[in-house]
Amino acid sequence: MGTGITTLAVGRGLPVVLVDVDEDILDRARANVANQLRLARMMGKLPRDGATGELVTTTRIEDIAGATAVVEAVTELAPLKAKVLAEASAAVAPGTLLISNTSAVPIDEQADSVLRPEDLAGIHFMNPPYMIHTAELIRGPRTGEAALAAAGRLLADLGQNGVVVGDGPGFVINRILQRMINEAARIVAEGIAPAASVDAAFEGCLGHTTGPLATADLIGLDNVVDSLRVLHERTGDAGYEPCALLLDKVTAGDFGRKTGRGFYEYGGHAS
Repeated sequence: MGTGITTLAVGRGLPVVLVDVDEDILDRARANVANQLRLARMMGKLPRDGATGELVTTTRIEDIAGATAVVEAVTELAPLKAKVLAEASAAVAPGTLLISNTSAVPIDEQADSVLRPEDLAGIHFMNPPYMIHTAELIRGPRTGEAALAAAGRLLADLGQNGVVVGDGPGFVINRILQRMINEAARIVAEGIAPAASVDAAFEGCLGHTTGPLATADLIGLDNVVDSLRVLHERTGDAGYEPCALLLDKVTAGDFGRKTGRGFYEYGGHAS
């Protein structure tokens, strides 16, 4: 998601400082952003003739000191998100908008990690964000009016429609979607229907653009499992406990599009 959000931002002419843990990852990120930007413009999802924002890559969190907004986009592991947000909060000036791009971890839980909880809001970008132009804008109990307004302006600058929702595990989309994916995987595991039939039913009967299992492959089955664990731990609802088939696929390294195999096989790895 970090490279996808970066692609969206630079494609809309905004400068980005992209931070990661080592130079090899950052080199791959630069290549991914260039490829995604070319694809998005070719498909008309980003302006073809607009200016491209400057992209700076770094391993130093201190290099975000002058940012007007910070978007945390690490994997859906609450302790890691807390660590990154704490470091980001310490690196920027008071009043700087802090955003957690989270799919399941409550914003108020993450607010404990930052110096100024009123500066923190959540944005759940859809994947890939430069293709899907609506995002959940999450207002935590301690999110200030100024931060919420700044997050709305950021989304507008990114060409996104922000739907304001309240806080809680999974918010709206993943509270519903992750359970649906889990149940769809259970149906496949029980032999009731293969993945293609499950998805075809959702597409044909309910008008979904993609079915739940093709969607899971796009999200990444590792990310699905992480989100389900967050939901299960925080709600106690057994319906969110990752089913054995999902766990088996993740253990085997079959994460979906990004590895070339998930519920489906793909001719090439997705960037």
